[in-house]
Amino acid sequence: MRSNPPGRVDTAVILAGIRLKNPVMAASGTFGYGTEYRGLSPASAYGAIITKTVTLEPRPGNPPPRLCETPSGMLNSIGLANVGVDRFLREKLPALRNAGTVVIANIAGRTIGEYARLAGIMDRAPGVSALELNVSCPNVAHGGVAFGVNPLTASRLTRAVRRAFRKTLIVKLTPNVADMAPVARAVAAAGADALSLINTLYGMSIDTARRCPSLGNVTGGLSGPAIRPVALYHVYRVSRAVRIPVIGLGGIMTADDAVQFLLAGASAIQVGTANFIDPATPEKIVKGLVAYCRRHGLKSLRELTGWLAG
Repeated sequence: MRSNPPGRVDTAVILAGIRLKNPVMAASGTFGYGTEYRGLSPASAYGAIITKTVTLEPRPGNPPPRLCETPSGMLNSIGLANVGVDRFLREKLPALRNAGTVVIANIAGRTIGEYARLAGIMDRAPGVSALELNVSCPNVAHGGVAFGVNPLTASRLTRAVRRAFRKTLIVKLTPNVADMAPVARAVAAAGADALSLINTLYGMSIDTARRCPSLGNVTGGLSGPAIRPVALYHVYRVSRAVRIPVIGLGGIMTADDAVQFLLAGASAIQVGTANFIDPATPEKIVKGLVAYCRRHGLKSLRELTGWLAG
């Protein structure tokens, strides 16, 4: 390993074969396609950008309202609104290639076949270093149950995508199950190179003045600091259940939050809801991580990962 000058902290991490200049990643759906924050926060501040979910065909998404604030959090019901893979490749990806950071495409489908087809397209797309599978989507071929709630279904999906995609494969797990560990082990055995956890928790809010749901789709996904303790628990548990890297996300707002996830077993972290509050959050977190390491005499952020495991 290359030695660092005295007092210098190496912020780079290696995530399933991909070198990230720092462990802070933009969570899917919170940084658009990488250009929407131009003038507010440089994409290059991140170790990697995970794109808004891409599907085979364009999707209009769920009816508005799609967002509402909750105590220490936010509910969203976007419904995977996106431009579709053709426009993504033609209009969005070219700008991402010059973003100065690693690009990871998040994909979703209604069937295993759709996922595999998308993975094959992304495998040939220049500039895409990895895929992140959104397995929280309903499997329309099997009654609308989410792919990620069942180890067998999640394993079949991962295996099909693995055959179509030769680069780094990340599976983003849903916390809306009794136990995430069996699903994590199943997708790892099926060929996943890394795991992202957690996705949003199911939630709901009611507008009492109008006596109706706050979201147009009635229910949505809860994110933000409200779910951080839950996310931290799952990262701690799952990182001990598998031998592949775990990426932690869920309410990370500060460098101290990020340190907790790294100590619990995460190799990298994702910032999501915080982007809506302060677009400079990733830069602040990286600076805070460096300051933490200096205070504690650490030369590399990699030294923090899994500290609780001893």
